[in-house]
Amino acid sequence: MRRGRITGGGGQNPRRRRWSGSGADARDPQPLGRLVSRLISDSGWQDTMTNARVFGQWARLVGEDVAEHAEPVALKDGELTVRASSTAWATQLRLLQGKLLAKIAAGVGHGVVKRMRIQGPTAPSWRKGPRHVPGRGPRDTYG
Repeated sequence: MRRGRITGGGGQNPRRRRWSGSGADARDPQPLGRLVSRLISDSGWQDTMTNARVFGQWARLVGEDVAEHAEPVALKDGELTVRASSTAWATQLRLLQGKLLAKIAAGVGHGVVKRMRIQGPTAPSWRKGPRHVPGRGPRDTYG
């Protein structure tokens, strides 16, 4: 009882699995970076990862001195919101906005950040606590 035809001269059965041998093959172990890049592209996360690079590499993109006094807050539809540590730094960032956009475009890619919205420091909120009552409160008794 023969299962298949015997061929002479070293011919292989077409159903037989072929091994990769010494050359590169898709079944070989892959570097982790290549696998993560493939996962990102297959899942459609390119835009998210590009946006995350702006936040992760902020100090390298804009420089250490600017990064000390400014932090990125949000990136939505190409508009990067940056919060400055003081009003003087907010003014300085508004003057440097063109150069900062060029640096970010060179580091991350063109079209990721199209414009910047620069905010000054936020004032402290006096509306704290779970039992806050709307209105002027105790200040209206002094006048």
